[in-house]
Amino acid sequence: MTDVALLVGRLLFGGLFVYNGFNHFHNRAAIVGYCQYKKVPMPAAAATVSGLWLLAGGLAIILGFHPHYGALMIALFLLFVTPKMHDFWTQTDANARMADWVNFQKNVGLLGAALALLAIPGPWPYSIGL
Repeated sequence: MTDVALLVGRLLFGGLFVYNGFNHFHNRAAIVGYCQYKKVPMPAAAATVSGLWLLAGGLAIILGFHPHYGALMIALFLLFVTPKMHDFWTQTDANARMADWVNFQKNVGLLGAALALLAIPGPWPYSIGL
């Protein structure tokens, strides 16, 4: 049962990041615009690199191919991106503040999950690789 639970968890967790990685390209103009709004340096390049980063990390977790690298990639992404993109403490509009607060908290939880995945020894069940 634990092997199946880990597999389903990997599919759900990694799938979220694969979906968002694809979204960086499918809705590129909106992602670049949001990066500009948040004053991210080189927003077009940042959107491309972060999209590829999310795809690689999510796929590594889903497939179990070097999943610890994937979990580390996701953890690093969340650690650096969360305070920049969801800086609720700078928002003056109540709705924007609440939206950033909710997304900040969500990302902190996801960071915890990524760190927990790093603690699971490999190879993971139902994996294609290391």
